[in-house]
Amino acid sequence: MRSIKILNNYKKNKFIRNVITLASGTAAAQGINMLFSPIITRIYGPEAFGILGVFVSIISIVTPIVALTYPVAIVLPKSDSEAKRLIRLSLYISLAMSVIVYLILSLFEVTIIKMLQIDSITPFLLFIPIVMLCLASQQVATQWLLRKKQFGLTAKIVVAQSLIVNSSKLSLGLLYPISATLILVTSIGMGIHAVMLSIGARITKTNQEQEIDTSLNKNQKPPLLMLAKKYCDFPLYRGPQEFLAALSQSMPILLLTYLFGPAVAGFYTLGKSILGLPSQLIGKAVGDVFYPRIAEASHSNEKITKLLRKATTTLAAVGLFPFGVIIMFGPVLFSFVFGSEWEIAGEYARWIALWSYALFVSKPCINTIPIISAQKFHLYYTFVNIIFRAIALILGGFVFNNDIIAVALFGLTGAFFSVLLIIFTLNKSEKFDRGSFVI
Repeated sequence: MRSIKILNNYKKNKFIRNVITLASGTAAAQGINMLFSPIITRIYGPEAFGILGVFVSIISIVTPIVALTYPVAIVLPKSDSEAKRLIRLSLYISLAMSVIVYLILSLFEVTIIKMLQIDSITPFLLFIPIVMLCLASQQVATQWLLRKKQFGLTAKIVVAQSLIVNSSKLSLGLLYPISATLILVTSIGMGIHAVMLSIGARITKTNQEQEIDTSLNKNQKPPLLMLAKKYCDFPLYRGPQEFLAALSQSMPILLLTYLFGPAVAGFYTLGKSILGLPSQLIGKAVGDVFYPRIAEASHSNEKITKLLRKATTTLAAVGLFPFGVIIMFGPVLFSFVFGSEWEIAGEYARWIALWSYALFVSKPCINTIPIISAQKFHLYYTFVNIIFRAIALILGGFVFNNDIIAVALFGLTGAFFSVLLIIFTLNKSEKFDRGSFVI
């Protein structure tokens, strides 16, 4: 009887239902990834994955500057009218930034390639502005769907995109098992994802037009410039912070490629992608549902620390098993699932797992930072974090000349800083609840 009562309580809990909806879609998508991965890794090999990792790393670094992180603010306004104007602002900025990046790459292509030592992706550099524009559209549509709590639709799109991308990698890889195939399929997959999300967002807008927003009439709407100023903490603090965070995520792939070659970067890429599964499956689902929930709580003067603690401790408990298994049996598992040549990726994964677990647990804290107006701190924190993690990689590569030591130092440093972020955010959320928050 007690178990039935608990199950009924879960069914009545809207937050948990939404998390399960998103997590189930992500689980299906990641299940598709795992189903295809043992075949795809045997078709392409470590070097091809390393080159793909370099391309994706560069995309990740430039993505935060596309719309200056204004899409993240779409969830926050009380009125849909203001949120829709944020959509327009984000799309205008993303178009301008994509054109600027295209011009920079066209004019300084040779210099950029030499400076970053990225000869392997030279033919694909001009794909970057197109992919940036697709990712900006994806961000805008995703945030609108989260605002409207269309979690089921978001989950279905994730599954469809995963199936399309993986089946394309497999079928085309049988004919052309080279890195160019992986890069082309990945780029087109990002565009398809953006289109599907945008269609879903437009349908959602159309279906909800009867919910008239009377908070602002046409004469009261501020110019987009004023709206940009109102949410200026996003480009001022969130944008640089996300840029540094993306640089931190991509730095090991770029440095490992430079120090040890693309094959080593391929081992790291696979290990990191597998360790990202729990974060994509549960952490992202919790974060995507938690963000609008805690924004609503702050609007209604509800205490947010209790919500934050509960979400954080839940993720800490949930993540122990999957990350613990990788720490204990990483090399054996990777060798068995992906082939013997990928055993070293399992060794990397052991150390990446420590950092990934701490990052997984910190997801609710990261979502809380805009609510408690701590984005300035988050920028400083990320800047210091990336410096120490760069030092860790440099020590492993140049001092010890050992790729495993480099990855180990990098993972340990990342885990330490994630724990610090959790402690800080919980402390500041308590001050926010007491009305004494200062940053």
